[in-house]
Amino acid sequence: MPALSLVTLVSLVSTVFAKQLDAHPPQQQHRHWAQICSGNPINKIRGCDRYGCGHFGADRHSGKEKHVGVDVICADGAMVYAPFSGQLSGPIRFFHNGNPIDDGVQIRGSGYCVKLVCIHPIRYHGQIQRGQHLGRMLPMQKVFPGIISHIHVENCDHSDPTHLLTPNAPVVPPFPQQDSHWATVCSGNPTNEIRGCDKYGCGYFGAPRRNGKGKHLGVDVICADGATVYAPFSGELSGPIKIFHNGNAIDDGVQIRGPDFCVKLVCIHPIRYNGRISKGQVLGRMLPMQRVFPGITSHIHVENCDHSDPTRNLERGKGQRV
Repeated sequence: MPALSLVTLVSLVSTVFAKQLDAHPPQQQHRHWAQICSGNPINKIRGCDRYGCGHFGADRHSGKEKHVGVDVICADGAMVYAPFSGQLSGPIRFFHNGNPIDDGVQIRGSGYCVKLVCIHPIRYHGQIQRGQHLGRMLPMQKVFPGIISHIHVENCDHSDPTHLLTPNAPVVPPFPQQDSHWATVCSGNPTNEIRGCDKYGCGYFGAPRRNGKGKHLGVDVICADGATVYAPFSGELSGPIKIFHNGNAIDDGVQIRGPDFCVKLVCIHPIRYNGRISKGQVLGRMLPMQRVFPGITSHIHVENCDHSDPTRNLERGKGQRV
């Protein structure tokens, strides 16, 4: 072949190949990551349980911090796969306390960098290919009984990795966005009116307790003995909640944790202590407070999990201090 023709051919092939690379650069050949855990082909994200929620940006440490990763559901002991091809490094310690799930690995390559935590990798160094066996899910139930077992997936730059999950993966928390005001808590009190003052004390947030030595860390929403109690917002139930610890007739309650709120409702008997509940759904019944404190304004003690003031969350702004 004449030299000029060979040069022309090489130039043509190089041009075509360059255009193909421009259209399909290596890191863009897989816009979504591969399946991460056996048994979860769409990389479904953990919803909410009594320990919190698994979506990116969910509250952590009583709202003081945010979740900087996503929790991909994975049964204890399940096989874990590499979401993309890259270089391994580790180990990654998340808890720094040596518990049974304090292990993980980082993968960098294909235009991505991610940390997979709560897994035991087959190795901490070397190359791995997309979809290749990476390791096994560690026994999360031993550390957090009842939690939805999951792999913590965190981008190295703390950006949201949700859109990189395989197509059609759920990307929203299981509960709808919460309204800033809660629903009616007790039948017969549609505005969540707060107890005023009686011979036992006052019901507003910060009211004196124990002869002024303590402060009221919740609010007391008026509720007649035996009245129906409703969930103020959607969330996950946990309990029982005991504040008296003496077995009296009103020493019962439940906690509700949702994407935006976490609250304890005390002096009620819930229909159950676990599972999900929706805003406005029947939660239980008011216990017989008059048996324990005759003459008191019967009420539900409503306390935010972080001890902040829940008054502003009451429906339509009612229930202000009296």
